[in-house]
Amino acid sequence: MTTVTAPLARGLAARVSPIEGLQQTMTLAWRALVQIRHNPWELVDFSIQPIIFTLLFTYVFGGAISASTGKYLTYALPGILVMNMFFVTMYVGMGLNTDLTKGVFDRLRSLPLARWAPLAGRITADLLKQVWSIVLLLSTGVILGFRIGTTVLHVLAAVVLILVFALAFSWVSVLVGVLAKGPEKVYLLGMTTLFPVTVVSNVFVPTETMPGWLQAFVKVSPVTLLANASRGLMVGGPITGPALGSLLWAAMILVVFVPLSLCALKLRV
Repeated sequence: MTTVTAPLARGLAARVSPIEGLQQTMTLAWRALVQIRHNPWELVDFSIQPIIFTLLFTYVFGGAISASTGKYLTYALPGILVMNMFFVTMYVGMGLNTDLTKGVFDRLRSLPLARWAPLAGRITADLLKQVWSIVLLLSTGVILGFRIGTTVLHVLAAVVLILVFALAFSWVSVLVGVLAKGPEKVYLLGMTTLFPVTVVSNVFVPTETMPGWLQAFVKVSPVTLLANASRGLMVGGPITGPALGSLLWAAMILVVFVPLSLCALKLRV
């Protein structure tokens, strides 16, 4: 009896090292990615849907807005990358809410895991989905005629900037996932909130074409700042100001939503 129970007690009581916590995070991230096989509509949302949006806006509205579909694609594609990033982050909240409502999260917390590993695994999986979605959209854009006006390093910097903002905004999704009663509520709230926020920006049309009272809001919108920074890095234009503004927004989101999310999660579980 002594030889059987002593290792178990010692294993459960021992602290998880940072290396072990990182390994657990990667395992849980892989679990979140594998779950796509059981929910193929998620793959449609962050893979096929943005491509459809790109095709529609380029060939239906591009000629009317910019008098040239190629010119409009050059303007809109960086913004579409940003808009798609916001929508993909909602899957962090949906997955977390599913685990909470089905008791999976409680089971994970009962195991000798790092306390931060389940959340870190979800967010890591989201970042991998973001990378896939960005590569897919850029490849589609190049096929349609999008041409990079800067260097490969600038494009990589744009991707990193988008991923940094995605990491910060994931905590908004975490809070929604903890507070919502079901995964469908997370999706509904995300769509009804994010769609107007992303559209009321310069993702699809220049800020100068909007009414003056609306321009004041659009200019300071995090969507606009991130879209401008991405355009500057991919096709040319101002970079420093929009990039710093985007990073400032990301920092404020982290400061506000990380403690709120952790507090809400602690109260729920």
